[in-house]
Amino acid sequence: MFFVDTIEVAGLGNRSYLAGGGREAVVIDPPRDVDQVIAAAARRGVRISHVVETHVHNDYVTGGPELARLTGAAYLVPAGARVSFERTPVRDGDSTVVDADAGLALRALATPGHTPHHTSYVLEEGGAAVAVFTGGSLLIGTVGRPDLVEPRLTEDLARAQHASAHRLADELPDETAVLPTHGFGSFCSAGRAEGGATTIGKERSANEALTREVDTFVADLLAGLDEVPAYYAHMGPANAAGPAPVDLTPPAVADADEIAARLAAGEWVVDLRNRVAFAEGHVAGSFNFEAEGQLATYLAWLIPWGRPVTLLAESSGQLAAAQRELVRVGVDRPAAAATGEPSAWVRQGEPLAAFRRATFADLADLADLAAVTRRHPGDGLVVLDVRRSSERARGFIDGSVHIPVHALPGRLGEIPAGEVWVHCAGGMRAAIAASLLDAAGRQVVAVDDAFTAAEKSGLTVRTA
Repeated sequence: MFFVDTIEVAGLGNRSYLAGGGREAVVIDPPRDVDQVIAAAARRGVRISHVVETHVHNDYVTGGPELARLTGAAYLVPAGARVSFERTPVRDGDSTVVDADAGLALRALATPGHTPHHTSYVLEEGGAAVAVFTGGSLLIGTVGRPDLVEPRLTEDLARAQHASAHRLADELPDETAVLPTHGFGSFCSAGRAEGGATTIGKERSANEALTREVDTFVADLLAGLDEVPAYYAHMGPANAAGPAPVDLTPPAVADADEIAARLAAGEWVVDLRNRVAFAEGHVAGSFNFEAEGQLATYLAWLIPWGRPVTLLAESSGQLAAAQRELVRVGVDRPAAAATGEPSAWVRQGEPLAAFRRATFADLADLADLAAVTRRHPGDGLVVLDVRRSSERARGFIDGSVHIPVHALPGRLGEIPAGEVWVHCAGGMRAAIAASLLDAAGRQVVAVDDAFTAAEKSGLTVRTA
């Protein structure tokens, strides 16, 4: 008998896996905080004999080297990956025994496309395929994006993705479970995964790489590629060099004077509380990245790389969870931190800052919105859309200004004068943007509402 345990890395939209028999197991694409993987193996009562990478990751820092060091496991990395650490190189067709007593082995299948060296691994029981770990190759209904390595390689890699998907479908039985690393919200996915489980047979009838001929597939894939988070540029090099072990001990405690000094020095002070609490009262100049949202993705995307960050949290638990999220994307050690109530984070006599929250219905109550924003900029209000370009293409509020949230820190000067009503698709990114605008001294209203309510509220929504 065999087992496969899924280790969710929900904040990044990824999954890692622990698979094995009664005695030994393999870990595929481990996150950087490897303690949770070790705990999963302990619950199963198995020894981790192998740690395996499908590719050098572009969206997070791997825990592979550290997990292999701690457990004494063999560390398997595709032979074509250029890395500067000791590993066992894996080539197409290589087979590795995982648990001899259970008859379990991993067979490597070269599946280039997401990266040139990408490799999938077929889990075989008694020589029969039972699952395939597809990393960033075949995902649920889509494939991993091919544009994260080198722009000149993108089209060739897109064609390779099509060929790799067909290789998996041609060589594996329909009942083989497909277990990807990306595709659950990760920006490494070329599309949005639907559902949490799939098989080769299901993908054969539903995956765009398997239902479209290559030229159509490639054209549509390239046309649909979205923005790449800026921090991705740092992930590949960090993984190729071999990441250092993480330090999740609590940061130094910052009092109100130190928080003020760090703000004055141009450092980032990040408030992890929910957006409602932040809007009601916060340290002036601080930024709001909700701990319960896509904290790691958006903080790492927006912060100037290497800038010191101080975290403000409502509890030690929230702070610890945020640290864990951030080390996964290379934001290793907060410069300082504080927990508790925001009144303790400001010096005596200093007021907390605040701004309004609203809905699209509130926005629609403002008379002749489009005329106000177009004819009298600065005299009325500005509607700021901070969604990505692909989202805006599906519909936008007439007269709104568009600056994606990840571009906002460098484009604040482009926003016309006036009160800024900022919105996204659901409220989380609008809260980030509102905090950036508030810190810059703008009068801001955060629209905390689903964009689907905009047209229903009477606002004019256009597509061109």
